[in-house]
Amino acid sequence: MRRIALVLEYEGTRYAGFQVQTNVASVQGAVEMAVGQLTGFATRVYGAGRTDAGVHADAQVVAFDTESDLAVERFRTGLNHYLADDVAVRGAYDAEADFDPRRHAMARTYRYTMLESASRSPLRARFVHHVGRRLDVATMNAALGVLQGERDFAPFCGNMPQGGSTVRMMYQTQVWRQDGDEVCLELKANAYLHQQVRRIAGAILGVGLNKMTVDGFAAIADSTVHGAAALVLPAKGLSLKRVEYRDFPPFTAQSVTEHSEVTVG
Repeated sequence: MRRIALVLEYEGTRYAGFQVQTNVASVQGAVEMAVGQLTGFATRVYGAGRTDAGVHADAQVVAFDTESDLAVERFRTGLNHYLADDVAVRGAYDAEADFDPRRHAMARTYRYTMLESASRSPLRARFVHHVGRRLDVATMNAALGVLQGERDFAPFCGNMPQGGSTVRMMYQTQVWRQDGDEVCLELKANAYLHQQVRRIAGAILGVGLNKMTVDGFAAIADSTVHGAAALVLPAKGLSLKRVEYRDFPPFTAQSVTEHSEVTVG
């Protein structure tokens, strides 16, 4: 038995999220089906994060066990043959037997993209949230700064974790404008709660539109009230950009070139 780790890219529009669910398409289910077709063995695939319905990923990390003796590069090419066009394996690696893509992840970075242009963009509609107004990026950055460090993120939580803590460590927050009319919100944390990024994005959008002050945003963040940030922006603007590990993937020239979104700590 061996453990294979994959770096996945996917366009999440038609999926009900990463996790397998009954009678709906999921990324996990699609990858498990492809692994079975390639190797002849059924297996469970485990991911670094359970992205919600409609959320995309540049570099989701997953792992599974298999009895197959295929060369590791064959997992990349072979799985891409069986997967639909909206899911791709960017890299495949032989991993340590105890490698756990969720527990061993040191940090995860998500990006939410908003479109300022007065007109909507059909070509970008699946990947941005159209706001149609110029945003105050400097004030958005100032407000987001209050989230850095370890704190209770219950105000930005949808479904509360079963018996779990809502305290998370936020390592980095930033907002910037790109391509003239897109505003990107990026958050780096050790882990996330249900809808956390989309609720933060909804609240910070209010700041960007000058409908909420920095102090108002801070008051919501400090309230400890579950779901106090009520606006949940659409999933289509969100993408999992990076998952960071101490020793995965193998740090080679090839991995740097082909998989630049996966960071080695």
